[in-house]
Amino acid sequence: MTVLGAATSADLPDVACVLGEAFEDDPVIVSIVGPGAARRERATHLFNALLRAEHGNGVVVDVARDTSGALLGAAVWEEPDGQGASLPALFAQAGTFVRAVGVLGIPRALATRSALARYRPGRPHWYLGQIGVASSVRGTGVGSHLLAHRLRQVDDSRAGSYLESSTERNRALYLRHGFASHGVIEGVPDAAPVAMWRAPVGVRA
Repeated sequence: MTVLGAATSADLPDVACVLGEAFEDDPVIVSIVGPGAARRERATHLFNALLRAEHGNGVVVDVARDTSGALLGAAVWEEPDGQGASLPALFAQAGTFVRAVGVLGIPRALATRSALARYRPGRPHWYLGQIGVASSVRGTGVGSHLLAHRLRQVDDSRAGSYLESSTERNRALYLRHGFASHGVIEGVPDAAPVAMWRAPVGVRA
């Protein structure tokens, strides 16, 4: 049985570990942290920094657990009126960011952040920043449950939702949940993520 709920600040290190494992081969994340053997560790540092900078600033983290309380997966969402990470909050995590990307990787990380931001819809929307599950439960529906959990609330508020997807497998999941592809996002070094939009209830075809 999977239990869904909201993450607290105390959960963030475990969430970062799950996301680091889930994204260690993701083209966008690899373009930021580098392709070496330490990429999972670097990705975990990256998510640790992002989560600490964003959480509570209009960013919510949904988590899935088993009945023993073990973390199975997480989804990071920015609310329609959320601001994401402020510059002071990002600077406060500078040391962790450097551990994730290295000094020379900072320009690539900033270029990626800028490229992704340019494609965000101008209208209010929920933004799925990351969703990932532990390798031990991949293919068991945990990710789909996490996604559906938040999308029900999105539909209740009659809002749209947006995400970027780097792989065909993930895009297939999002298509099943009502997202539509809106083209490749240009300007991300060594990756070609696709912008995906899910129209509000009543607008969706």
